[in-house]
Amino acid sequence: MKKYVCDACGYIYDPEAGDPGGGVKPGTSFDDIPAGWVCPLCGLGKDAFSPVE
Repeated sequence: MKKYVCDACGYIYDPEAGDPGGGVKPGTSFDDIPAGWVCPLCGLGKDAFSPVE
């Protein structure tokens, strides 16, 4: 599964780790994160993220 980076603050979403504090279980792909999820560092939505190359 691909990692995604927040274009604003540089936070990297790693699907293997998930975001338990944000209600996203480990093993959740970025595409499967609920639409209302926000970056845990800066609060921007999923549209602020880009795939890590």
